[in-house]
Amino acid sequence: MISSVKDDADPASLAARLADGPKLFAPFEAERRLEDWLSDLTPQQSDGIRTLGGTFPHVKAILLGIAESSPYLFDLMRSDPGRMLRLLGADPESHLERLIAGIWEAAEAADEAEAMRRLRTVKMEAALLIALCDIGGVWPVMRITAGLTDIAVAAVRSALRFLLRQETGRGRLNPPDIDHPEEASGFVVLAMGKMGAGELNYSSDIDLIVFFDLAAPTLVSGIEAQPFFVRLTQGLARLLQQRTGDGYVFRVDLRLRPDPASTQVAVSTAAALDYYEREGRTWERAAMIKARPCAGDRKAGETMIAEISPFVWRKHLDFAALAEVHDMKRQMQTFRGQSEIAVEGHNVKIGRGGIREIEFFAQTQQLVAGGRHPELRVRPTLEALNILASSDWITHQARDELTAAYLFLRRVEHRIQMVADEQTHVLPADAEAMERFARFLGFEDRAGFATELLAHLNCVQGHYSRLFEGDPAGTINIPVADYRAGPDDPRLLDHLAKLGFKQPRMVADSIRQWMAGGYRALKAEATRTAFEAFVPTLIDGLARAEEPDSAVMAFDRFLQALQRGGRLISLLSQNRDLVALVALVLGAAPRLADMLARRPQIMDGLIDPRFFGAMPDRLELSARLSATLQDADSYEEFLDRIRLFGQESLFLIGTRILSGTVSARQAGHVFADVAEGIVDTVHGLVKQQFADQYGRISGQETAIVAMGKLGGREMTASSDLDLILLYDFDSDHPDSDGARPLHGAQYFARFTQRLISAFTTRTNYGVLYEVDMRLRPSGRSGPVASHIDSFAEYQEHEAWTWEHMALTRARVISSSPEFRARIERVIRDVLTRPRDGRLIASDVAEMRRAIALEKGEDDIWDLKNAAGGMVDIDFIAQYLQLVHAADMPDILSIDTQQALDNAQRLGVLSLPDAEILRPAARLYHDLTQILRLCVSEKFKPETAGDDLLPVLARAGDAPDFSSLEARVRETQADVRAVFLRLLEGKT
Repeated sequence: MISSVKDDADPASLAARLADGPKLFAPFEAERRLEDWLSDLTPQQSDGIRTLGGTFPHVKAILLGIAESSPYLFDLMRSDPGRMLRLLGADPESHLERLIAGIWEAAEAADEAEAMRRLRTVKMEAALLIALCDIGGVWPVMRITAGLTDIAVAAVRSALRFLLRQETGRGRLNPPDIDHPEEASGFVVLAMGKMGAGELNYSSDIDLIVFFDLAAPTLVSGIEAQPFFVRLTQGLARLLQQRTGDGYVFRVDLRLRPDPASTQVAVSTAAALDYYEREGRTWERAAMIKARPCAGDRKAGETMIAEISPFVWRKHLDFAALAEVHDMKRQMQTFRGQSEIAVEGHNVKIGRGGIREIEFFAQTQQLVAGGRHPELRVRPTLEALNILASSDWITHQARDELTAAYLFLRRVEHRIQMVADEQTHVLPADAEAMERFARFLGFEDRAGFATELLAHLNCVQGHYSRLFEGDPAGTINIPVADYRAGPDDPRLLDHLAKLGFKQPRMVADSIRQWMAGGYRALKAEATRTAFEAFVPTLIDGLARAEEPDSAVMAFDRFLQALQRGGRLISLLSQNRDLVALVALVLGAAPRLADMLARRPQIMDGLIDPRFFGAMPDRLELSARLSATLQDADSYEEFLDRIRLFGQESLFLIGTRILSGTVSARQAGHVFADVAEGIVDTVHGLVKQQFADQYGRISGQETAIVAMGKLGGREMTASSDLDLILLYDFDSDHPDSDGARPLHGAQYFARFTQRLISAFTTRTNYGVLYEVDMRLRPSGRSGPVASHIDSFAEYQEHEAWTWEHMALTRARVISSSPEFRARIERVIRDVLTRPRDGRLIASDVAEMRRAIALEKGEDDIWDLKNAAGGMVDIDFIAQYLQLVHAADMPDILSIDTQQALDNAQRLGVLSLPDAEILRPAARLYHDLTQILRLCVSEKFKPETAGDDLLPVLARAGDAPDFSSLEARVRETQADVRAVFLRLLEGKT
């Protein structure tokens, strides 16, 4: 091995061809980390790597950059030092060919375990080889994507051939060629998206659609086609994506198939063709541009592509597709916040100026003209741009600039994903992490990277915007109805009915009143004129609401409540995005719509330039709250103002959630920060007011402990406050010193009731929060406030397992520092005491069964209580903390996802299980935030409107609602399997 490593004269070796490398952020730390690794190797291995690093400077630079910035690649290096030496000494092209040949050997494996091991071993080596070629500038970007795609295609084909050989051996399949059992099988695997185009990114999922012939010529008589091919597809996905000790091959996504919520993972060709002919959508047409048969029956695959072709490629110039695809893009981005070009936190895929805009720029024009111009029917993005330019659909300058941007952004995307092998496209959110990333990418600093990034993003955004300006479909300015005509005009009524309004006469009458300027906000002629300009857009948005007629009434109440509408309406008339946002709020979120109608002044927050900026932190929220309250001159006014502040905050955060400009996790934290600031402020006010009336007890302390969603900082718009009040005082002087003294526990019980009343009393501005104190010691039967010593005693000797589970999310949110520290010590002592793991598992499982009996677990859209829902994940996290905190106190966290991260890092939760639970928790939180805003009762997809379903699909990162529903079902099944395995020992 050393002789080959030292063969410095070989110009074809990877080490000799490295031409680039990262820059370091913290060189001394990187050197230490690399040296620690080298010192663990055999002398032969460490000498070989040091020799290469001394001979070829870029080798050392790359090794240090990986040690500093890429835990994933560093793990690949450390897991097999011989592999690193082998790669550096090899010719990368020929070595990749050998690896692909090695993948095919998996098809010959004796059993599934051996097939999985071979596939994963080769994938790990290929991943490291391709990363080195990328970081070292050996291969250009598109050679990198082609290499990744070649590995994926070979893996799918090899895994499928292995499975078909097994089925042949079991007597279920009778192929004409036993060495190639996929031929003539009628089983077709289409590669979609980047895999179909040969453009896979570094940590890409592979999008597949599987079709089968109902006649299935090679199936043995008596074997039914559909269940056979569904099981085969499930086996294929398992072979590729199930995590073992050797990792995984590729994550497989099968949700691009027709109507995935209602169909099996493999769909018959007849059913698929019928679906595409009857109800295929524009996004599916766009997806099919890149579809390519990648495995299975080659002839059947090509036939399928040919038969789908009329669905994809229309005979006429299809300008309507332009508007539809642009609308898809706008839904994916947001209204303004995410659409702004940025550096920190920017999504280089779907953000403004990103990769998706380049892809859509090409795909929309392919859809428009590909039916009449077959030369446009190409899969790779850059090839499409080239043909568009040579055919004069776009300028050569546009092609060159978009090509340069695409190559740059794909390189950035790959480097993001090399950090932790995650399918993410988001740049680091803080300056230090961005500085580190820029250097990992090879830039001298963040400033140099930002300059080049922003230049490309702005260039792409400019080309993309120019493509869609001018309304090619000719739909925006065509007057479809006379909105002034009122309920007596049958054409207007017919138009409104076609839009989906069930009470068109009511709607027409409301619009006529608006247009007539009958409301105070519309008295001024200039305001009325501005308002008229966006009425058609407004009506179209409201028509797509869950309850269109109710949305119109909500907007009517909003207009009636407006005192002065000039500034606001002028702004709306000039800002279609803001109109769309208001329509979305009124249409999709009845709760926010009602708030807006009753308190139109909360709309001011949308106009504030800070609205789409960074979410406020606790200090900023505290400053805003203080400014709101500073000149309140009575207790009643204080309560009114704090309620208005709470409602404005809820409205603004909720609107950010709807528009997609804040993540569910961020929203949960900010909802909690708002509640925490309000609780602390109310606590202080009530304490002072109570003392004025009853005096104080010597040495008194009170603290509010948040539990549940507030404790875990996972609040939603409808969350109650789960609180516990703890107190202490000088037992030698238990009476208060006021004019109306109270004794000990009586003082704190009455104080707690006063505190709850401050939150729950209905004033002119409604209720602040509902308060739930059932998590206090002894629940409803216990005192409303607990002495800290009694609390500690109860937790130590009387509390049930479920109460300790709840305690994992306990957080002191209002207290003196000294009393807070005492309470936190009590909680930590309780959580870190030794426990019997089997007993805890039994208690947790029993509690889960009890909740299922009480709440039900069959409704998949009850994301909390459904089998495999959020309760399962919370219980797993709480179980792991209770069982392991005695030995591993670092496992503790009030945050469920952080607790799972801790458990996986500490080795008490397997990586495969963690990679099911963590994305599941994120998905449930994303969807729950939307549902709590938009749905008051149980969510029923069949009655939801056209506004809400796309919002949910976007929140769940799905192309449409059917795909989202399929994802939720699959996720819940996976989570429940983990729960049963961990808590009940079921496999």
